[in-house]
Amino acid sequence: MFTLTPKFYVALTGTSSLISGLIFIFEWWYFQKYGTSFIEQVSVSHLRPLIGGVENSPSVPGFSANNGENETNRQSLSECKVWRNPLNLFRGAEYSRYTWVTGKEPLTYYDMNLSAQDHQTFFTCDTDFLRPSDTVMQKAWRERNPQARIKAAYQALELNNDCATAYVLLAEEEATTIIDAEKYFKQALKAGETVYRKSQHCHPQNSQHEAQLRRDTNVLVYVKRRLAMCARKLGRIKEAVKIMRDLMKEFPLLSMLNIHENLLEALLELQAYADVQAVLAKYDDISLPKSAAICYTAALLKARAVSDRFSPETASRRGLSTAEINAVEAIHRAVEFNPHVPKYLLEMKSLILPPEHILKRGDSEAVAYAFFHLQHWKRIEGALNLLHCTWEGTFRMIPYPLEKGHLFYPYPSCTETADRELLPTFHDVSVYPQKELPFFIHFTAGLCSFSAMLAVLTHQFPELMVIFAKASVCEIFRRPATEMPPKTRSE
Repeated sequence: MFTLTPKFYVALTGTSSLISGLIFIFEWWYFQKYGTSFIEQVSVSHLRPLIGGVENSPSVPGFSANNGENETNRQSLSECKVWRNPLNLFRGAEYSRYTWVTGKEPLTYYDMNLSAQDHQTFFTCDTDFLRPSDTVMQKAWRERNPQARIKAAYQALELNNDCATAYVLLAEEEATTIIDAEKYFKQALKAGETVYRKSQHCHPQNSQHEAQLRRDTNVLVYVKRRLAMCARKLGRIKEAVKIMRDLMKEFPLLSMLNIHENLLEALLELQAYADVQAVLAKYDDISLPKSAAICYTAALLKARAVSDRFSPETASRRGLSTAEINAVEAIHRAVEFNPHVPKYLLEMKSLILPPEHILKRGDSEAVAYAFFHLQHWKRIEGALNLLHCTWEGTFRMIPYPLEKGHLFYPYPSCTETADRELLPTFHDVSVYPQKELPFFIHFTAGLCSFSAMLAVLTHQFPELMVIFAKASVCEIFRRPATEMPPKTRSE
């Protein structure tokens, strides 16, 4: 140690700084991408079991010590269920055009794979072998290549010119404009209604024909809904509202498809706020599942009553009126349900095309809601100002959102992982609550800075730093001898 030159100490500290810096950069990248520390994950997953960190407690017959934990897990799984976006865009006419213009893929493989599973569930059944065209379409929905799916749809039409699902596929993926998609859907509607009537009249009591009727019903409902969405996008909003109302009246048991959310958006575009309130009165019920569209539309209607006269200075001076309190409480309720939405409505974060599937209370749902409803908030004077002044107050009521909520269940901790699967990589996923930086990022950053400082000092003042290093080494190796306890007389 006493014969080493200053160059050795510069190389030592410089190498240490470089290695710790690389570890810091990797830890930071891993945390930004996956939301956890790589070193901590490896320690918990691999090292802890090796050193006996996991203990297995004996189980008592008829009693489980993990009952509470299992209930929490079941609740978490139910809250992290992925839902089909009720206002999802058209692949060919909207998503593909975005890709042509920007060169970016707006849909993830996970999202498209979920859609493929939905199509197989909605549009296929066990009796497809009875109709050759349906057999071809069953294979088409499983194809990964879009061109192969389109080719199979044309093959099905050659076998049967009234194959409704083939027209559906062409409308979704081949049509490059909404007008072209609407033409395909009108052909699908004509074919679908014919098949649906046949299934109704020829419905013997056996499971296969029940499955066929269910499939034909799904096709008809899907086509009518997409026709309503085409009419909405082409400006025929009253026609779209009529189709949606008739659809909800004809098939009331299919409320899980959330057609009422399409209706709410169309009614807001018409500024038919009384009709919007009537829809909310039916679906904003404590026994029904909530959504960002339900909660934020309810908040928008209450904000509309006071937003044009609302002023933070006046409110702080005289206090809030009853109507203002109701509006603020409605905003707090909406923010508690989905805390990601306000940043998109206030344009603090940039919007992207919504995914085909969303996670309720997650960033994907916030993107989908704001994409369609931002214009409705802007239309009402002062609504965004009221939201800007009050939304952050929600977090004071729920200081520990993962443990206890105020009006809803605790915020699920699994939303970040699911949203990263649903949203494209170029989108900065919103995380709630914000996670603190892991210990190892602080540690490696400190180590890198300290070793870099030593390298600079050693390079600038080599003699002083060598003396300091030798003194430190001597002190370290001398201390054990000096700190030994004195011997007793008997010893």
